[in-house]
This record gives sequence, structure tokens and C-alpha cells, in this order.
Amino acid sequence: MSSLNLHHLRLFRAVARDGTLTGAARHLNISQSAVSTQIKALEASLGHALFDRVGRNLALTEAGRIALDHAEQIFRAADDLSATLRAAGSPRRALRIGALATLSRNFQIGFLRPLIGRGDVEIVLRSGSQADLLRALDAMSLDIVLTNLVPARDASSPYLVQRLDEQPVSIVGSPARASGRADSVREILETHPLVVPTPETALRAGLDGLLERLGILPRIAAEGDDMAMLRLLVREDVGVAVIPPIVVRDELSSGRLVELARLDDITEMFCAVTTQRRFPNPLVSELLDRSGGG
Repeated sequence: MSSLNLHHLRLFRAVARDGTLTGAARHLNISQSAVSTQIKALEASLGHALFDRVGRNLALTEAGRIALDHAEQIFRAADDLSATLRAAGSPRRALRIGALATLSRNFQIGFLRPLIGRGDVEIVLRSGSQADLLRALDAMSLDIVLTNLVPARDASSPYLVQRLDEQPVSIVGSPARASGRADSVREILETHPLVVPTPETALRAGLDGLLERLGILPRIAAEGDDMAMLRLLVREDVGVAVIPPIVVRDELSSGRLVELARLDDITEMFCAVTTQRRFPNPLVSELLDRSGGG
């Protein structure tokens, strides 16, 4: 097999994504015949047909799917190399961080504190769902993902998961709800309306398990996928919140909110998710080493 031509690979990827020679040629602003000729040259170089014709469209063969997987890795590595070498020649380095939308802002600030205010560092923050963040990590548009949901892993998983911290979970409410409050966790959960995370969160799974064990049918006043919103809801005394105290650290310190009970059977674990890279961002290692997650 002759050496791979990256230009041919780029054309191949465009055709695979579009499914037609015409669409790929239009996107690339070259003639359809030129695309067809160079795809044939790539197939000859690899020794395998990469497409089957299905009606007016082109479908990847098994060899084509394998080639596309490798092509995506090649171009991701090239993009990562370019970004890394551009950053190496710049006085400022960027760290691109993704954080689960439900993750405590106080925890995020604590994790980033070693870099905050440094003149040589630009911190780029993105929030979103676990699936979106992991896709961005795979595409190398993020350097690290902060989450409290450990991604599923198997022998082929690309993810490196490092535990950063584990926080207790408490029932938190206004001082008015603390006066003459019930003594037990059961009585608090039965007496007060609850402000809770949404069902897909790990914390909610732990709470639902506790409620089932206690035989309690809760009164849900509000649920949300954003810890900052839960913080505002409990401050408005909509109900008592089941959250890590770190989320309302300032309110607890000032006395605006109080801890009604600690849920000893439930904790929230914070993790950093990265992938193996040939040119890793050195700021990631710096943060993980300082947090004890390296």
C-alpha cells in the first residue's frame, strides 16, 4: 500500500458525511468528477472499496467505516497538534473546561482557583449535558470535563476518570423551618415540601432510594437540573432542599439558610474526565495535581 494522501482522506470524509459525491463536491467547491477520481485513488491505495451505491446515495462499506474512524482520529490529532503548538508560542494558554449543568458552581470555582487571576491563562467554560460534553471532549474541543456522573467504561472506553472530591449531602432550609423542627430525617422529609435535583442525577437516585427505604411518599415542591436554581428556590423558602452544603456555603455561613439534617447514606462524588492525548494541555495536569486527582 502506498503512503496515505491526507487530501484524499479529507475528500473521503466529506463524502462519507454527506452521502453523495454531488453534495461533497458542492461543500468543497470542487468538481464532482475530481472528488470521484480522488476517492477511487484512495480506494486503490487502501486496496478496498469504501462505498456501496444505494440508489442515488453512497453508503460506507465495512472497510469504509473503519477508514472513517481512523480518518476522524487523524484529523482530530492534527487539530490538537495545531492548537497546542499555537498555544505554545503564545504568552497566554487556554484551558477549555466543560462542566455538567447540575454541578455546583462553588465546587467549580474551588477547582479552578489555582488558575484564576493568572495573566498567562485564559479559562474557557462550557456547561451542558453529559453526552454533549463527552462528545466535545472526544472532538478535542474540551480539555477536561467536570461531572458528578461517572461515564460508563469498558475495555474500549477512551475516558480517564479521576476522582476529585466527595461531598456530604444535607437537608437545607430557612431558619423558620428550623425552629421547632422534627428530630429525625424521616420527620423532616415527611413534614416539608422538597426542592430536589431531577431524576437523572446521581444525587436524586440516592434520595429516591432513601425515600423508598423509609416508605415516604414525598411532596416535591420543585425539581431542577441546575444547582444554582435549586439554591435560589430554597432561599425563597419554596421548601427544604436536598443538596450538598457546598452549593449554599455562603448562605449557611451568613445564617440565611441552616442545615436541618445530614444524610449520612448519600454523598456526591466529583470527577474529572479526560482522554489520552499525544499533546495534553499542561494546565490540566497542573489542576489535577493540585486537587489531588493526578
